[in-house]
Amino acid sequence: MIQLHTLSATEIASDRLLLRKAQGIDREGLIELATDPEVRAYLGGPRPRGDVERYIDAVGAADLTSTPGSFVIADATTDELIGTLALHRRSAERPGHVTEDGAELELSYVLRRSVWGAGLAFEAAAAVLRAAADELPDQPVVVVTQTANRRSLKLAARLGFRQVGTFEEFGAEQALSTADLRSFAT
Repeated sequence: MIQLHTLSATEIASDRLLLRKAQGIDREGLIELATDPEVRAYLGGPRPRGDVERYIDAVGAADLTSTPGSFVIADATTDELIGTLALHRRSAERPGHVTEDGAELELSYVLRRSVWGAGLAFEAAAAVLRAAADELPDQPVVVVTQTANRRSLKLAARLGFRQVGTFEEFGAEQALSTADLRSFAT
């Protein structure tokens, strides 16, 4: 099987944001993202704080973004964590693909509730997709989100993704949207 590459950049800057690897100072922000009921409403619900704390303490905050394509979204001025973003390969064993072989690039993100509505998810996603378009060969990128998550569906459409289908996963209807990576090239 051909080894499919992901984004190698470890830091990506935009006007208001810095996408970077996690650090110890991000611990509380990472815990908040995993335990906030509204943030996790379409992601299986909040996780128990004690479980999240034990996990982060066991592996270390920095390890949470050690894989290529994984980032903390930080405020460019304060360096405070406002979310996380990943551009990974979607497992071919999971449903939701636009190619026969699967393993397409999949964009996912989560932001602290306090920054919702400021266009930061759009800015972070656009920055990582531009970096990927410059580095990787032309290929499709997918976004998978629950059809009930109207905000995420709206963001995907604003980024230029088009919905191509739905499927059932995790006990909920999921929307599959796609875009060509070349459409984000600078």
